[in-house]
Amino acid sequence: MNNDHRSIPASGLSGSCPYHDLYIYQLAGKLTSDQNLPLSGFVGNWEEDDFSFLFFSAPADETIEDILRIQPQLTLIDRYHMSYEQWQGEKFSAFNQGCFQIIPPWENSGNNQPDKLRIILDPGLVFGTGTHPTTRDCLDAVQLACRESAPDRVLDLGTGTGLLALAAARLGCRLNLAVELNLLAAKTAEKNVRLNKLEEQIAVVQGDARAFVDCPNDLLIANIHYEVMKRLIRTDGFAACKRFILSGLLRSEAKQVRIELERMPAKILKSWTHDGIWHTFYGEIVN
Repeated sequence: MNNDHRSIPASGLSGSCPYHDLYIYQLAGKLTSDQNLPLSGFVGNWEEDDFSFLFFSAPADETIEDILRIQPQLTLIDRYHMSYEQWQGEKFSAFNQGCFQIIPPWENSGNNQPDKLRIILDPGLVFGTGTHPTTRDCLDAVQLACRESAPDRVLDLGTGTGLLALAAARLGCRLNLAVELNLLAAKTAEKNVRLNKLEEQIAVVQGDARAFVDCPNDLLIANIHYEVMKRLIRTDGFAACKRFILSGLLRSEAKQVRIELERMPAKILKSWTHDGIWHTFYGEIVN
């Protein structure tokens, strides 16, 4: 178990934000190959349903034309030019949440708080800098779950940037499986695991949360869409978990989840609510 809570070396990680202007091309369909994308200038491909969003750091009209010619199943829908802050909806800067200091790699030098557990987080193009109320509440819930002793095995479903798995590992959880359906998000989470030098404690896999809910765990975390969550909590795998953190729930969704948990039965140990809108549950399965 890695219980080293010291600051992570900042070598090679400090400087200015590497993401500035983004040139985004929205395509109908999914790429069958990315070999025609340039090594320089291409930032990433976000796939959502049957759409692809190709991100570049400079205009790439000619590249897109080549892709459309080679892969005729694709259709250009629109193109956008915006700043990184506009894409994320905020300027991402270091912040504290409980015992954690969440810090982007470009601010990692000279911003040391020795009383905090530092987590380096590069969100890339993935939504989830950790500032959303549900993510903050999940960070508090992870701290609560580790207060007496850290759970040995953690299953983080819908890991996104990997932040909650990183937090669990920082608190001493030995084996953390982080599952993410979106390929770009999974790659981003893998990068953040490497930035924090936690490869021995965290494994990131790309796949459907429902395919991994049966994995043995002492703490299950799911900050995930309600449509996925309501299926997860009805599975035998969820019923076999010891403790859980469920988040990302709107008021009506939280009400339904609470009803489902009471049927299991499960005991809610603590809940969080922000502005009567966002809800988070921390609880245990009662055997």
